[in-house]
This record gives sequence, C-alpha cells and structure tokens, in this order.
Amino acid sequence: MTALADAGYPVQALPLIEVAAAAYAQPLLDAWARLPTFDAVMFVSGNAVDFFFASKPSNVAAFTEQSAIKTRAFVTGPGSFSALQRAGVAAHCIDAPDLQAGCFDSEALWAVVRQRVHSGCRILIVRGGDSASVAGDSGLGRDWFASQARAAGASVAFVVAYQRLCPTFSEQERALARAAAVDGSVWLFSSSEAIFNLAASCPAQSWQRAKAVATHPRIVQAAKDLGFAVVCESRPTVDALLASIESLQ
Repeated sequence: MTALADAGYPVQALPLIEVAAAAYAQPLLDAWARLPTFDAVMFVSGNAVDFFFASKPSNVAAFTEQSAIKTRAFVTGPGSFSALQRAGVAAHCIDAPDLQAGCFDSEALWAVVRQRVHSGCRILIVRGGDSASVAGDSGLGRDWFASQARAAGASVAFVVAYQRLCPTFSEQERALARAAAVDGSVWLFSSSEAIFNLAASCPAQSWQRAKAVATHPRIVQAAKDLGFAVVCESRPTVDALLASIESLQ
C-alpha cells in the first residue's frame, strides 16, 4: 500500500481474510518435536511462518548456523522470506525463488528445490486452514508442490499453523466494497480466497463494472468467475503492479 500511495494513487484497504491462531495447538508442538526428522519445512505464507514460530518451544534450536538440526526452510516469496528472517532463521538455511524475478509461487519454488527432493526425503508443509482444519488435512495450501514432491519419492506431512476466516464486514466496509464495484476503482488481489470471501460478503453485488489486477493466473480466473469485467494479470512487483494499474485507468 505504501508504494502505491507514494506513486500518487489513493489507496484504501479492505481486509478480505481474517487470520487467527489455529484451533488446535498440539499439532504444532508435535511438529516442532519431530522437526529433526524432516529434511525441509515449506511455509506457504508469512502468516504460516509467524504462527509456526510463535509456537516454538524455547529449548529447540533450528534454522541457524550453529544448530545441529539441518532442516531447511522453503518459501515461495519475499514476504515469507522476510518473516523467516524476523524469526531468526539464517539466510543460508532458506530456499526461495529469485527475489528479483517477480515469480513467487509453488512452481517457482519447485524449480529451485527439486534437486534437493529425492526418494526418502521428508517434507513438512506449514499452512493455514479454515476453522475446522486439523493437522492431517491435505486438501488446501500447496497441493501442487506436495504432488511434485511425492512424485519425486518424498513423503509429505501437513500441519495447520493458523486459520483463515471470512471477515464480517462493517457497514462502512460493505459500502466501500459496493462503491468500488462501480466507481472505476481498481481492485488488487493476491489471493483467490480473498475473492471467494468478497463474494460471500457481498452476495447480491454485481461486479460487471469492476476492474482488478491479480498476481497469478488462478487469481485472475477467480475474479473472472465472480464477474469482474476487466482483470489484468501482473507480476507481484511494485513496478509491474503500477504498470498494470495504469493500464486500467
């Protein structure tokens, strides 16, 4: 938001995903206890990093230069990379796509780490879920990455570190959404789930006059499925986003 505001755009935030601690804390503690048995931990988002490390027992030393635990940390983009660094993870323990390339998804991460993933490798995926999710759920998060790892002979486990909820709009937020659907505003989406929650929060709203920029083909499709009139795909870099927004003005 700051970068867009600095570029001269009036920016308003409309939170479409509410994040809370996981409904079940014990699976996280169990995951930390089993950490030495995993070759790598994949974090699906910065929230996954933050909530996973918030549950870290004080007597566990991992992801540092001095640690005897050699488990690596996998992330898909700069936000998660920064969250790992804030959590004290050493940069040399992290595998991520080129942070200057502008392609931050499971496919880009797999291109970086596939040589590390082999038969017998064990990977833990730390993800979010809805309020009903438990540690063994594998239907959300990074199924594509998990399928690639399994095809390479690795075993994959999941743990839910936080829950994603559909927010309850205030009257002011609902009015903002309705106005932005028709007044020429450009919506910026970086999550398909945000679009699903928008649909649930404004069930009677028409989006036939709405415009959006989305940062992945799947998100583009979700916006089109909702009925957005114009959806532009953009790389998730400031320059690319600014260019995409400008093209819709």
